[in-house]
Amino acid sequence: MNFNKILPPIAIIVLAIGGWRTMGWPGLALAAGGVVMWILLHFTRLMTILKKAANRPVGHVGSAVMLNAKLKKGLTLMHVIAMTRSLGSLQSPKDEQPEVFSWTDAGDSKVTCIFMGGQVTEWTLERPVENSQHPTSA
Repeated sequence: MNFNKILPPIAIIVLAIGGWRTMGWPGLALAAGGVVMWILLHFTRLMTILKKAANRPVGHVGSAVMLNAKLKKGLTLMHVIAMTRSLGSLQSPKDEQPEVFSWTDAGDSKVTCIFMGGQVTEWTLERPVENSQHPTSA
C-alpha cells in the first residue's frame, strides 16, 4: 500500500481537527493557512524545476553515467527531471503505463528509465560501442 497518497490528507484532517479543538475558528484558520502554505511551497518547487528544464534540450543530460549512478527505485519523475534539469524524451505511447523516458549525453551514452505510476521501477545505461583500431606492438 502506498502511504504517500493517503498520509497527507490524513495529516490535513488531523491538523484541522486539532486546530478546531484547541482554538476554535482561529485554530481552524491557522491550520488552513499552514496547509495552503505547504501547497504553495510544493507548487513553487515544481515550477522552479520545470522552468530550469524548459531552458534545456529535451532528453539531454550532462552525463548519462552520473545519472545512472544517482538513480534508484522509487524516485519520482519530478526528482529525475530535477537531477537532469531536462525533460526526458518520451519513448512509450503517450498516457500509457509504463512510461519510458530517455536522456542522452554528448558522448551518445543513453539512460532509459521506466516509470510505473510516476516512480522509477528500472533503468538501463547504454554506452556507444567504440570502433577504434589500436595497433598492436610486437
